[in-house]
Amino acid sequence: MELRRRPVNAHSETPIILYASSPTMAIVGTARLRDVQTLDPSEAWRQYQACLGLSRLEFDAYLDGNDRAHLLRLHRVCTLDEPLPLRRLREEGRFQPPQSFRYLAESDPHTLRTLIPATTARRVNVAPRQ
Repeated sequence: MELRRRPVNAHSETPIILYASSPTMAIVGTARLRDVQTLDPSEAWRQYQACLGLSRLEFDAYLDGNDRAHLLRLHRVCTLDEPLPLRRLREEGRFQPPQSFRYLAESDPHTLRTLIPATTARRVNVAPRQ
């Protein structure tokens, strides 16, 4: 489960590359999008608190000022045997991890683009993890 402050317009089965922010600063896995749910924050917490990996304090701080919680339900989650560090990606080319998410671009490093089969690479989300 990934929590977002803003709506995400992506289709079911969209491949997702998971990026862990500081202090890890690396690609840590891949997944597929099952669906996106938009809920009142209290309802989102009630239903998914066990899946979010956040304390209630962190959850409330992240959504502060938002009246909706956007939840990306993931499946086929795979953890990389070794995280792919940001510095290695930057050695291969220009790469800036997104604040929320973005689609993979042809200009992204080759190693990043090969994490997902070529037939689906253009629709890959790069989603940072807290």
